Amino acid sequence: MPVVDVRNLQGETVGQVDLADAVFAASVNPHLLHEAVRWYLAGERAGTHKTKGRGEVSGAGRKLWKQKGTGRARVGSIRSSIWRKGGTVHGPQPRDYSYRLPKKMVLGALRSALSAKLADEKLTVVDGWTLGSHKTKDFRQALSRLDGKTRTILVVDSAGNRNLELASRNLDRVKLVAINVLQPYDLLNHDLLLLSKEAVARLSHTLDPESKPIVAPDVQSIAPAAKPRKETAPKAAAKPTAKKEKSATKKPGGAKKKGKG
Repeated sequence: MPVVDVRNLQGETVGQVDLADAVFAASVNPHLLHEAVRWYLAGERAGTHKTKGRGEVSGAGRKLWKQKGTGRARVGSIRSSIWRKGGTVHGPQPRDYSYRLPKKMVLGALRSALSAKLADEKLTVVDGWTLGSHKTKDFRQALSRLDGKTRTILVVDSAGNRNLELASRNLDRVKLVAINVLQPYDLLNHDLLLLSKEAVARLSHTLDPESKPIVAPDVQSIAPAAKPRKETAPKAAAKPTAKKEKSATKKPGGAKKKGKG
């Protein structure tokens, strides 16, 4: 398990922290990093390119000259694509370039990028980003104490630190990213990675494939017990009513015989 020194904003070492092997000491997969960067850049494309087709350019739709007899090539409209200022055939149209990348690939690329930063000794753990003011000058001085030689810096911290957001947004080549939106492209695009202790703890829990998810408590155990029903005396059974059996009696006398007349 790798051990990294924890430094404060004054540049002093105040302790050490253990990093998870599955997150910060994993094997680097270059192909996975390539796929994650390609997926991220595809999602960043605007896709607003547009060319006009034959039915969108200006020009009359009349036939310029008759079909035969002039010696010239037949033509039906001035808006044809072979004419100057005509429409474009199969030109680019607005579209969405983003596509879905499996979640396991994104998490694997994050583990590879974090492991590569630690292997190159370009990962620094900061005790906390407690800035006294929102001024950019104070934040720039703190970065110089941590590492003043690095040109591009990626700062990862939890969202909600207003002073850090205001102080870092005006610095060139310095980017602040929340923990839940960290991308492999950001890790590869910046030279130095500055992680807070809270960010290290959350990344170790989120990216560790063997970490158990937090299970929600059982709803039935929290629900209040149902009130007991009042016991009521059983009702007396109703007496069976005997149905009157009607005897089907036939009247005497059969069919009349016709006498011979």
